Amino acid sequence: MNRGFYTIMAAQFFSSLADNALLIVAISLLASLQSPEWMTPMLKLFFVLSYVVLAPFVGAFADAYPKGKVMFITNLVKITGCLMMFFSVHPLLAYAVVGFGAAAYSPAKYGILTELLPPEKLVMANGWIEGLTVLSIIFGTVLGGALVSTKFAAMITTLLPFESLALGITLEVALGIVMVSYVLAALFNLRIPLTVTHYPRQEHGPWRLVLDFSHCVVSLWRDRLGQISLAVTSLFWGAGATLQFIVLKWAETTLNMPLAQAAVLQGVVAFGVAFGAIAAARYIPLKKSLNVMPVGFAMGIIVCVMVTVDSVTLAYPLLVLIGALSGYFVVPMNALLQHRGHVLMSAGHSIAVQNFSENLSILMMLGLYAVLVMLNLSISIVIVLFGAFVSGIMWLIMRRHAANQREYDSLHLIGQQKHFGT
Repeated sequence: MNRGFYTIMAAQFFSSLADNALLIVAISLLASLQSPEWMTPMLKLFFVLSYVVLAPFVGAFADAYPKGKVMFITNLVKITGCLMMFFSVHPLLAYAVVGFGAAAYSPAKYGILTELLPPEKLVMANGWIEGLTVLSIIFGTVLGGALVSTKFAAMITTLLPFESLALGITLEVALGIVMVSYVLAALFNLRIPLTVTHYPRQEHGPWRLVLDFSHCVVSLWRDRLGQISLAVTSLFWGAGATLQFIVLKWAETTLNMPLAQAAVLQGVVAFGVAFGAIAAARYIPLKKSLNVMPVGFAMGIIVCVMVTVDSVTLAYPLLVLIGALSGYFVVPMNALLQHRGHVLMSAGHSIAVQNFSENLSILMMLGLYAVLVMLNLSISIVIVLFGAFVSGIMWLIMRRHAANQREYDSLHLIGQQKHFGT
């Protein structure tokens, strides 16, 4: 890997660290404002909606300028959202602005990988990026928790004798520390090297951008390899977001763990994802990326095993295994999707399509989970339905890929027959 790749990794780590720490601080801020409980999950919803709503525009933006410059600008947008919280703008609106920045940041972050690296290194690059992102999620969550803790508040009150501006000195210092992380990410963005890749002049005007984006969506879903990799990654991210809530509920009802301890289990899953991602980067080349699809099918089956576990001792290795299988099968598919998108259109546009599909999947699967909760189904039934759904969708995707392969083989055979006059 070249130096530019490590600069991208550093920028991604600090930006993602700040995103996750800021979420915890925003939740604490809502609590200090005595906001209704339903507003807490709305933070996540507002953040995810940005990826869906802005998808037609962020790909063109990422391809219109050097990727490092785009990442720098979008980090400034995130800092703006953080400052809005600092100056008492409602957390939902402020975190939505952070979501705008994140939605525009993603196509540049992944798109530049296809510009800096050859195709055979994309799986390895994605493995390291995903593994590092998972670590930033873990450390960001821990940092956010520490910044809103009573111990931190007591220390800040002792060390800083001056009064707060509006929110309370603890939250103001917490937001300041988060902004420092964003600033570090922005400084690394400035060190990302320029590439020789140039894209055609981008469309202007909302309607033309939407039409252009629609064409990109259709192109990627019609491609034999693109549709498979896009379906798998969309399923993974939708399932991953839902599994976060399932694990919390399962830990509460089955393992009798309070919320603070149950949240640690999410870190256990994330550790497994990082391990699986690194293993995939080491052992799975791009040309064999489709061979990992049975691993996704197996993951759904193993999720169902959760209903038989009522011991914390067994829960940890089971969740590590589920996370490892997830990371192992999604990283090669993510690399394949980036490669096909780069070939069919452009890096920024293809990642925008990927973000649109994946975050739409998150919204749909979280909505389905909410319906199951409203029906008062037991967590065991929800887990079995969830695992069966993941395995079932993976089985359908595998059948679709097999059909695509048969069609390709038939067309290839016909082409050979015409070539030899038989």
